[in-house]
Amino acid sequence: MSEQKKAYFAAIVYAIIIGFSFIFTKISLIEASPLDTLAHRFTMAFLIAIILKLYRRTSVKMTAKDTLKILPLVFLYPILFFTFQVFGLVYTSSSEAGIIQATIPIFTLLSASLFLKEYAGKGQKFFLYLSVMGVIFIFVMNDLQLEAHSLKGTILILLSSIAAAFYNVVARTLTKQYSLFTLTYVMTFFGFVAFNSMAIINHIINQSISSFFLPLTSSSFLISIVYLGALSSLLTGFLSNYALSILPASKMSVFSNLATLITIIAGVIFLHESIHYYHVVGAMIILVGVIGTNYFGSNRSKHISKTIADPLVKKGSKVNE
Repeated sequence: MSEQKKAYFAAIVYAIIIGFSFIFTKISLIEASPLDTLAHRFTMAFLIAIILKLYRRTSVKMTAKDTLKILPLVFLYPILFFTFQVFGLVYTSSSEAGIIQATIPIFTLLSASLFLKEYAGKGQKFFLYLSVMGVIFIFVMNDLQLEAHSLKGTILILLSSIAAAFYNVVARTLTKQYSLFTLTYVMTFFGFVAFNSMAIINHIINQSISSFFLPLTSSSFLISIVYLGALSSLLTGFLSNYALSILPASKMSVFSNLATLITIIAGVIFLHESIHYYHVVGAMIILVGVIGTNYFGSNRSKHISKTIADPLVKKGSKVNE
C-alpha cells in the first residue's frame, strides 16, 4: 500500500472515531463537568501513551527549543480545540455541533492558502463546498431550527472549528520535523497537565476535591472515558498527524464532514434515531464531496506546499522517537 493510500485510510479511521466521539462526550457530561471530563479523558490517554512508550522501549527527547516549537500546536490541539468543544456541547446538541464543525474545511482552506500557499484548484474548491452543503442539507431537512441554537454553544463550537483548522496548518509543518509518536506523546502530555491542573484548581477553589473522582464510579462514564481517551484523543492525534504528514491540510480537513455523517449513523444505530431519504441524499453529497476534494487536488498546490515545507527540514533534523 502506498503512503498516500495509507494516509487516506488513516483519515477515514480518524473520521469514524471522531464521528462516534460526540455521543460519548454527551454521555460523559451527564456524570461530570466539562473540565473533569477533559481531565479524566487525558489522564486515560496519557497512561496509555506511557504504556506504549515503555512497550516500544523508546524515549522522547525534547529540548527547550523543540518544546517551544511544538507549543503552538499543543495550544491549538488538544487544549483550545477540546476546551471549546466540550463546553460547547454543554449548551448545544451533538447535531448542532456537527453542522457548525462542517466549517472546518473552509477555515482550513483559507488558512492553508494564507500560511502554506496550498492553493486549491477550482474543482477542489467546488467539491469541498459541496461536502459542506451536504452536511447543512441533512440538518436543515432534519428540522433543525437555527434560531433555537444557543448563541454561547454556537460560538464555542465555532471557535473549536477555527482551532482545528489552524491545527491542520501548523501540523503540516511540524510532521516534517518530528516523528509521529513524539508529536502525539507531547500533545497528550500537555493535554494531561493542562486539563488536570484546571480541573483540580477549580475543585480546590470550590472546596469540592472529593467530587473530582466521583464520576469514575459510573460504568457509563468509564466506558466513555476509555473511548475518548484511548481512541478519540490519543489514536486520532496519531492518525491526524500521520495523514497531515502526507496530505495537504485542505484535503485532510474535509474528512471532518465525513465524521459528521458517522455521527448521524451512530445516532441511528445506538440511539435508535430514525433515518429518512434526506439522510441518504445528504450522505451521498458528503461522500461525493470528500472523494472529489481529494481527487481534484491541485498539482500546483502540492508542488508549492513541498517547496515551502522542504526548506524547514534539514538533513538529519527530524527528531527521532
